[in-house]
Amino acid sequence: MNRPLQDQIRRVTDRIRERSRNSRAAYLAKVERAIEQGPGRAHMTCGNLAHAFAAAPVADKTRLAEARTPNLGIVTAYNDMLSAHQPYERYPDLIREAAREMGATAQVAGGVPAMCDGVTQGQDGMDLSLFSRDLIAMASGIALSHNVYDSAVFLGVCDKIVPGLVIAAATFGHLPAVFVPAGPMTSGLPNDEKARVRQEFAKGLVGREELLKSEMASYHGPGTCTFYGTANSNQMLMEFMGLQLPGASFVNPGDDMRDILTKAAAKRALEITSLGNDFRPTAHILDERAIVNGMVGLNATGGSTNLLIHLLAMAKAAGILIDWEDFADISEITPLLARVYPNGLADVNHFHAAGGLGLVVSELLKGGLLHEDARTIAGDGMELYTREPKVSGDKDVTWIAGAGISLDDRIISTFDKPFQDTGGLKRLAGNLGAAVMKVSAVAPERHLIEAPVQIFTNQPDVRTAFQTGELDRDVVVVVRYQGPKANGMPELHNLTPILAVLQDRGYKVALVTDGRMSGASGKVPTAIHVSPEALDGGPIAKLQNGDMVRVDAGNGKLEILDPTVLDRSFTAPDLSDSHEGLGREMFATFRQSVGSAETGATIF
Repeated sequence: MNRPLQDQIRRVTDRIRERSRNSRAAYLAKVERAIEQGPGRAHMTCGNLAHAFAAAPVADKTRLAEARTPNLGIVTAYNDMLSAHQPYERYPDLIREAAREMGATAQVAGGVPAMCDGVTQGQDGMDLSLFSRDLIAMASGIALSHNVYDSAVFLGVCDKIVPGLVIAAATFGHLPAVFVPAGPMTSGLPNDEKARVRQEFAKGLVGREELLKSEMASYHGPGTCTFYGTANSNQMLMEFMGLQLPGASFVNPGDDMRDILTKAAAKRALEITSLGNDFRPTAHILDERAIVNGMVGLNATGGSTNLLIHLLAMAKAAGILIDWEDFADISEITPLLARVYPNGLADVNHFHAAGGLGLVVSELLKGGLLHEDARTIAGDGMELYTREPKVSGDKDVTWIAGAGISLDDRIISTFDKPFQDTGGLKRLAGNLGAAVMKVSAVAPERHLIEAPVQIFTNQPDVRTAFQTGELDRDVVVVVRYQGPKANGMPELHNLTPILAVLQDRGYKVALVTDGRMSGASGKVPTAIHVSPEALDGGPIAKLQNGDMVRVDAGNGKLEILDPTVLDRSFTAPDLSDSHEGLGREMFATFRQSVGSAETGATIF
């Protein structure tokens, strides 16, 4: 039996609602004006319409001209380099087929860029990664600006791509929006074995040939990477926020169910337009309840720290103002119910088989931690997301009761017997600024690190210091001038194997940075997203080698032990090398106008 909503969840929701009163009201007023105008095609000239339908097949063209049935816009992040997005090549045909089966139409409204952080990790292109989110939102806006669609489906999975698409869906909140996943690749080399080989490479015990062999055995086919990083956290979020069909996230590409769910998503997007009897515009789905449910899901599953900035930006696009304190308060009462790599040995395929997101939703409802009454694209109420899809007939789908109990309690636990009593994310604050840490993969005895700092402004210099033995001691590695304004806030995952080796040697080690680490953050305590960033004059810019810093996840503290450090002046280094090459010069306007990590690191 489900418990009533817990008081702290209600208080945080009410606080967000009050904080957002004016911005949300303005947003909803804009949406209602658009809804009142009705479908955009009704206001277009014959010339406008002729251009929009010129290339359509004859049967589609007739329906489009009559405007009696809905037209579905497809926004796709397809490319065949990104493994998670390669399956999308076939989706437009499946979606058009589903639309025609309903007597409706579907058109590709536009494509958006989709970069792979796995390819750009540690490379210059990573400096564009975060900015690509807002660019994706704008590109989606251009696609939908033709104003000939009654609903939209969004094809995207990974890191910045889903958040960018959600920002666009919220901006066009008068339209229904359904998100369509592609699923994870099948399990390859276990993630812990991949991590072992990376650490041995960092030690010089294996060569590049063995490292490449390991990486290719891990990342081996179409679909998302199987660890619980940002891409798979995105998929969790889309279900918890009611923008994706229940149980759709972790069905592998190539599975018959994958195509069936894709067509079902298209049909659902057509059923919930203003032309039908179950109108569900995105603005009515993305409210305070959906955002809080997303924060609960992120904590309960130990999800990606990237969402601590992305969710702020997504919520803001719907007129909802949240902050890291909201995350922290929710984390205090949200138990960790999932152990998926890097905070466990299982991958997302094992997680899905053990009961998956439906079981986690069920347990959170039992604990009174979710807004059960939230609206979703599937219907009203989060109870719908405890169910799982099954094939009905030849090519249809129905939803039945989910697992109900964990099929492997090493991967998914219950609300009454969680892996941890609190969530996987922690806010840190003190005289060094505000930061966040993913604690679900960090051993409790490492939640407090107090040590002298060693200062760096890039990853290669950290590797050099490691190789020369300079870091063989208790140390807080500080990598600064990595914030949004400095160089686009790249992820710094190349540091993970190095720091893990130092930790395994028995040293007390932590990382403090105004850059990012994401959902692949491992077992080393890492205070990331430090705000204010160094280029904004944050205290992190005033640190010098040897200063003592305390990183205390247990008490949520990030402190310089000698407060006189704050009296120092500082001079920013020359960052021009990170502002040119591989297109970075084109993003100067983004660097100049981007907000802080605490406000979503967005240009909007």
